[in-house]
Amino acid sequence: MTIETIILASHSIDRKALLLRIKIPFKIIPSNISETHYKEKIKNPYILVQKLAKEKALAVEQKVLKENKNSLIIAADTVVVLGQDIMGKAQDDMEAFSILQKLMGRSHLLITGMAVLKLGSNRLIVDYDETEVTFLNLNDEEIWDYIKTREWKGRAGAYSIRERASLFIESIKGSYSNVLGLPVQKLYAILKEEFNVNLFKYNI
Repeated sequence: MTIETIILASHSIDRKALLLRIKIPFKIIPSNISETHYKEKIKNPYILVQKLAKEKALAVEQKVLKENKNSLIIAADTVVVLGQDIMGKAQDDMEAFSILQKLMGRSHLLITGMAVLKLGSNRLIVDYDETEVTFLNLNDEEIWDYIKTREWKGRAGAYSIRERASLFIESIKGSYSNVLGLPVQKLYAILKEEFNVNLFKYNI
């Protein structure tokens, strides 16, 4: 299948950077759905991220339904899970500090739900990936210094592995791109197996 347009249903700079790195032509149309309602009702992180990814894809489909039907929408949602706690994006400095303080010196799971939707059809594939990330044990002063970089803003778990958080990430078990919010290996498998799309045919 030849896809004329790939739509990324997200304004995440990390997801954008990943697609640029693997040279997939795409355009960004964020869903802008409210996540609060789902996070209050759904306490299972695996169900939550897949539900949000699906709803984001469907929301963007409604925005572009009259456009070329030979298009794919890619949507994703990411959370950090420590024990029974689900951590999304910090809203302010204090929340970022609280999240990072809990994560220091411990391992947590980063879970991303992903939905791929063919525009104007009932073809929708939803899946997830998870990666275990272990942090070094920074002291409070170091955490506050990291918070001052503002790199945590808009990132699940209040950190970005693509930037200075890489200094305190001790180890990763699983997909690196999943930590950035889009497991590209799983995305490739879905596009190839479910939509017969060969990404090696694309180049930007």
